[in-house]
Amino acid sequence: MGSSFSSVSKSENPVAVLSLPSKPGLGDLPESCAALILGYLDPPEICKLANLNRAFRGASWADFIWESKLPSNYQTIVGKVFGDGLENLGKRDVYTRLCQPNSFDDGTKTVWLDKSTGSVCLSISSKGLAITGIDDRRYWNHIPTEESRFCSVAYLQQIWWFEVDGEVEFPFPVGTYSLFFRLQLGRSSQKRFGRRVCNIEHVHGWDIKPVRFQLWTSEGHYASSQCFLTEPGKWNYYHVGDFVVEKPNASTKIKLCMTQIDCTHTKGGLCLDSVLIYPSEFRERLKHF
Repeated sequence: MGSSFSSVSKSENPVAVLSLPSKPGLGDLPESCAALILGYLDPPEICKLANLNRAFRGASWADFIWESKLPSNYQTIVGKVFGDGLENLGKRDVYTRLCQPNSFDDGTKTVWLDKSTGSVCLSISSKGLAITGIDDRRYWNHIPTEESRFCSVAYLQQIWWFEVDGEVEFPFPVGTYSLFFRLQLGRSSQKRFGRRVCNIEHVHGWDIKPVRFQLWTSEGHYASSQCFLTEPGKWNYYHVGDFVVEKPNASTKIKLCMTQIDCTHTKGGLCLDSVLIYPSEFRERLKHF
């Protein structure tokens, strides 16, 4: 009997004989449960957790998760920007495409979603604005630059009557939005020896009278502000005002302008890049004053 027990002990691994079944881990979580967990996270967190294991990776493609992250009127937005181009994509792919800069209106406007919140952001290039004197090179020029998402800005050499107007019609989701002009005193040039160079030689006239900013919307909202342009050599976001979108399935038309029409003096040396429309909760990221 003793020899029999001894032989068993020598032929079998005692650890294997006595081992218990392994405890279940996250890898054993049903994909449907993983999807419910992911629904409580924001998109960057979902993508990080998708790398954890197979269950979360598969769950991260569930349409109901990403539909809850998309704007409520995302189908209208997709139709405005892409037409029927995304109808065969899953909701995660739709979200990914909308988070990229998407151009429309002949490339003069760009719209995208904030990756973390799914909020709509929109930008209008200088070429999408009506600028008084833009066709006269004594006053204005479009110059190429890497400092603009549109790869060019409008540069003002000198002018007496300064006026910039614009409008955009877009199906913004319900919410409150802020509108900004992105401006710089001075003309940016190519980097030299790794350093950014800005020529402020022609900057003048902006400290005599303030610039006035205004906006109107088709829903009856109006806002205005005014300020002196300051800080040569630095891009700044000048806050025009806020507006509210209340109709979930309608396009909102926005008119905007920037003026300094005191003809007692000239002004010049200004780069005009774009107009930005952001959700108001992002305002502190951009607000200049």
